[in-house]
Amino acid sequence: MTLLHRNRGVRELQRAIRRRARRSERWQREGERSIGQNLAMIGALGWLIVTPILLGVLAGRWLDRAFATGITFSAALIFVGVVLGCYLAWRRIAKE
Repeated sequence: MTLLHRNRGVRELQRAIRRRARRSERWQREGERSIGQNLAMIGALGWLIVTPILLGVLAGRWLDRAFATGITFSAALIFVGVVLGCYLAWRRIAKE
């Protein structure tokens, strides 16, 4: 292992340790989230995933009808909606 790779590994470890310490301090300060807050988070994540998928379905069906392409646009936009929804949910979880 080169010195560059070893230094990168050490920096990653230091970042992980700092992140863990910040989370621990936050938990000490704020405590455990309530069941209501957890349920609200689950609901928000659900909408963050479902909304882009539904928009992809609607736009895809409209484009498929307009261009008589079968399900080509629908399939592509559903896939884009899934990817976008998962990305948005991931960002929301990382923010919390």
